[in-house]
Amino acid sequence: MALLIAGLVLFLGIHTLPMQRSRRAALISRFGENGYKGLFTLISFAGLGLIIFGYGQARLDGPPLLYDPPFWLRHVTMLLMAPVFIFLVAAYVPSRISQALKHPMLVAIKLWALSHLLANGDLASFLLFAGFFVWAVADRISLKKRGPGAGQIAAARDPGKFSDVAVILVGLALYGLFVWKLHAWLIGVPVA
Repeated sequence: MALLIAGLVLFLGIHTLPMQRSRRAALISRFGENGYKGLFTLISFAGLGLIIFGYGQARLDGPPLLYDPPFWLRHVTMLLMAPVFIFLVAAYVPSRISQALKHPMLVAIKLWALSHLLANGDLASFLLFAGFFVWAVADRISLKKRGPGAGQIAAARDPGKFSDVAVILVGLALYGLFVWKLHAWLIGVPVA
């Protein structure tokens, strides 16, 4: 469990730097823009690696159960995960969906974390998903304080209805792949 916690501290901690303008500016002036980005990337990857390894190890060790979710909540999780993939695609493709959500990646992370908290009651899962949920909420609040357009992807004037259709179709295709094989292959847990 210690590796999971260390990974969360590293990964989520480095991702709070954009919320701290003065600290971020000081690091950029010290290391330069590329040095800052390199350090950010290195720490992010180290944290992500520790999260993946630590969560897997915690699952093998059998973490304590905080709550026992009813089986039907897994179906709710499956339902909530469909828009998560659509919102992830919208984070990278200019569309009316991304304009409406303003920060589709953060919406996707919050929905992903919340849906997984519904279906997983062990301590390791709680730490992982609650940690990401709290970070995403804090980041969204921070973006509101930073002003209009902060953290948003530059939007096309009118992306058109076909970009929304493409975002939805690609998102649903990714969702289908995850349900079919990718979740079991990447995470080690079959969805069904």
